[in-house]
Amino acid sequence: MSIISSLEHSVNQAVKALYGVEPAAEQIQLQKTKKEFNGHLTLVTFPLLKISRKSPEQTATEIGEYLKEHDSAVCSTEVVKGFLNLTIAAASWIELLNEIRTDENFGHRSATDSSPLVMIEYSSPNTNKPLHLGHVRNNLLGYSLAEILKANGNKVVKTNIVNDRGIHICKSMLAWQKWGEGITPEKAGKKDDHLIGDFYVLFDKHYKAEIAELMQQGKSKEEAEAASLLMMEAREMLRKWEQGDDETVALWRTMNDWVYKGFDETYKKMGVDFDKIYYESETYLVGKEEVLRGLDAGLFVKDDDGSVWADLTDEGLDRKILLRADGTSVYMTQDIGTAKMRFLDYPIDKMVYVVGNEQNYHFQVLSILLDRLGFEFGKGLAHFSYGMVELPEGKMKSREGTVVDADDLMDEMIKTAADIAQEMGKAKEMPAEEAYEIARKVGLGSLKYFILKVDPRKNMTFNPRESIDFNGNTGSFIQYTYARICSVIRRAGESGMDIPATITTDLKLSEKEEGLIQKISEYADVVKEAGYTYSPALIANYVYDLVKEYNQFYHDFSILREENDQLRSFRLALSQTVASVIRRAMSLLGIEMPERM
Repeated sequence: MSIISSLEHSVNQAVKALYGVEPAAEQIQLQKTKKEFNGHLTLVTFPLLKISRKSPEQTATEIGEYLKEHDSAVCSTEVVKGFLNLTIAAASWIELLNEIRTDENFGHRSATDSSPLVMIEYSSPNTNKPLHLGHVRNNLLGYSLAEILKANGNKVVKTNIVNDRGIHICKSMLAWQKWGEGITPEKAGKKDDHLIGDFYVLFDKHYKAEIAELMQQGKSKEEAEAASLLMMEAREMLRKWEQGDDETVALWRTMNDWVYKGFDETYKKMGVDFDKIYYESETYLVGKEEVLRGLDAGLFVKDDDGSVWADLTDEGLDRKILLRADGTSVYMTQDIGTAKMRFLDYPIDKMVYVVGNEQNYHFQVLSILLDRLGFEFGKGLAHFSYGMVELPEGKMKSREGTVVDADDLMDEMIKTAADIAQEMGKAKEMPAEEAYEIARKVGLGSLKYFILKVDPRKNMTFNPRESIDFNGNTGSFIQYTYARICSVIRRAGESGMDIPATITTDLKLSEKEEGLIQKISEYADVVKEAGYTYSPALIANYVYDLVKEYNQFYHDFSILREENDQLRSFRLALSQTVASVIRRAMSLLGIEMPERM
């Protein structure tokens, strides 16, 4: 039983004994004592005043006296207005540390057969370009959320929907057909998905030139866009693809295979994976069938030009197109088909879409449409809406080729970590392979932490120069502290210092040592809260706070040089437990921890 649970029980007994009434669970409110006051935990007495029928100060005083007499964990109390500050005995903190050390799964709950199944969709790339910085935030948030929900005892299926069809794909295909001269990734010496991205940019370059020329001829921008021959060719290519034209489909398969190969390399380097991948080329027809079924049932309307729409004005929204006039589908149609296929494939209890906040309206509409089509899961869809990620210079644009490529970014982070290690002389005596592996963990860990420490709902600016800093709220600072603890434990072993399985409870601890155990004990609640709020940032910032507290302890107290054997064993056990919690928490962020730096 945790200290808080034990104290809640003691307070319950105190109220019953003192006032003859058993309080409701919600009336017993314990919280961490504010730093400016003495104590570890604070009881808020105001919810208990209806029972005590006494002043807040008198109620707090009476409960405090009862606890000191009947609960050995409480060694002293202090009343501040209606708050009862409780100081917990050192023996209780050491008992708690011993309990945490014996719990191999501390802070995490394992799934059971009856656990809910949560499907999490993230990544959702287009096959017309490589993954970029925006995808990095999406993938890191999705993967971390999956790990956090697993740690909360859920069964989780990580899924990806690849946008492998549509007008944007046809733009890259058409550009390759017109100006590619049969080039392949091998011939170009380029990563496969990067080559496709080049052609997407090339299409936009020619398209803009065509629009500019038409506008010079006197057309308005709208008239020029409507008259664009290049865009007409792209739309015709999409129509041919949907009709199954052999030549168009063959080109589509070839270019998509290149992209998939490139994506797989990027995902592997990023450290994210999926249990199931869906492809829009396989789901859009299911979506079209559902739209046509809805049309026949009078749920949707067909305009004179043949396009199919959902009228959502009764929901306070507008009309939403579901099929274009030429019969081709849109994203909404595809998402309807994908949702139906997923719920047929898995007994999903909760479906979570990790998609940027610019798609808030899209998922609001998707939920309504699925509900109208009679799918029970429609109203229960969750859109994990996150903010955009930008660079100090501003927004990125794929069509203009001004995005930060995910592969280039990861390579640059690893190189920066290696350069810093070189400057600090840390890699001098290491084999090159080990030095690279540490640089990889530090570089990618810094990237992941910098992105995940921010509240996911907020827009953020990613500054690579700030992310690798061995001071402050960074991944590398946390990794360095972890490596420092590993070094202490290694040196203890080399000196023959054992860390006993159970630490004796008759030690006198400092305020910092007690505070560190209290901070460790909060981990389980942080994991629970992060799962409830869908916020990896809570995990990230908890680890930073834990590391800060440990570094203060490390600075103020001897560990290996402590002459008292029992106290040295305690501090080693405390350090080892801090390292274990750091490693466990950082794994929820997808961050690997180097044992040497």
